[in-house]
Amino acid sequence: MRQLLCGILGVIAVAGAARAESYLLAPDRVFDGDEIQTGWQVRVDDGRITAAGPDIAADGAVLIELSGMTLLPGLIDAHSHVLLHPYDETPWNDQVLKESGAERVARATNHLRATLMAGFTTLRDLGSEGAAYADVGLKQALEKGVIDGPRLLVAGPAIVATGSYGPKGYHNRAPVLLGAVEADGYDNLIAEVRRQIGGGADWVKVYADYRWGPNGEARPTFSVDELKLIVETARSSGRPVVAHAGSDAAMRRAIEAGVETIEHGDEGSPETYRLMARRGIAICPTLGAVEAISRYRGWDGAADTAPARIAAKHEQMARALRAKTPICAGSDVGVFDHGDNAWELELMVQYGMAPLDVLHAATAGNAKLLHLDQDIGRVAPGMVADLVAAPGDPSADLSTLRHVAFVMQAGEIISQP
Repeated sequence: MRQLLCGILGVIAVAGAARAESYLLAPDRVFDGDEIQTGWQVRVDDGRITAAGPDIAADGAVLIELSGMTLLPGLIDAHSHVLLHPYDETPWNDQVLKESGAERVARATNHLRATLMAGFTTLRDLGSEGAAYADVGLKQALEKGVIDGPRLLVAGPAIVATGSYGPKGYHNRAPVLLGAVEADGYDNLIAEVRRQIGGGADWVKVYADYRWGPNGEARPTFSVDELKLIVETARSSGRPVVAHAGSDAAMRRAIEAGVETIEHGDEGSPETYRLMARRGIAICPTLGAVEAISRYRGWDGAADTAPARIAAKHEQMARALRAKTPICAGSDVGVFDHGDNAWELELMVQYGMAPLDVLHAATAGNAKLLHLDQDIGRVAPGMVADLVAAPGDPSADLSTLRHVAFVMQAGEIISQP
């Protein structure tokens, strides 16, 4: 009989997983959410960590040797789209317009399982992209143990300004299913935010800009007052707001409105990133999506042939790092393969972050940003036992996270060497 362990949003137990009341995990080293610790063991009782450190008593616990491995908190991806799959397989327009809801949910079920097996035990999913509240249904299925996958925070269908979002290019009398919900102005925005909250959204996502400028460039969509209204309405129900924003103007509006994270942020100025740092607003740079789309368009990945967008992304990360802006690990996976989420972490190092800082961002940092830090993100007594192990030392080589060999979720062993 599978069990649900209560946490902030509940913890998923996985079908067919091995279960004992107590485990003693013995890796070569432990990343505790901040630093690498050597000589540590970790004890798990009834789904939570009860001890972490040297010389822990093994009384009544099943010993699991993880020789040659580093044990870490379960990894967290703060920007995913489980209802999408790579655009080189099927263009975004065709996924939204041609794939049935049943097909998209079936694919998402596979995506969730692949993500969990890769060591990511929590996802924030930022928009169902034309699939309405299917993400809420997937979250409920996970919580009931119907399907396997990470803990899921969802944003429902997301909110866009009328006329800004796609699919586009159709005759204006042709009814076209959009990838998000249009709303504008005082009454409509309040009603839509409340509708999404009632529909089961954990976060409210708003597109503060989109590529609808005269030349297809990103331009702001909502006024500051409209964004403030969204934030105020969501916050009154205890929901935070996340903003898609690539242009500096839209980022400034979102910051003024009080959003908690900004996604992409390509054109953010040094002043904007310093303002984010002062207010504790995090940037999710979504490097994997930018790299993937560039490769779909023919780039071979070589530095000397990098397109202008890749160079601009490097400059953006440098500005954010210089400003000490909080950086979340969020890949925009769905643009590329689910289960390859660790690519984002490798890219964060390539774009200038220290490996330990990346590991912190993908564990304790993301847990704090997602308001889950009382339950997950660290290897410490009292925390939910979401734990993964990979060979070698990821603080020296993050590519080891592509080879996660041990996954435990809320005390359930999902996979082990």
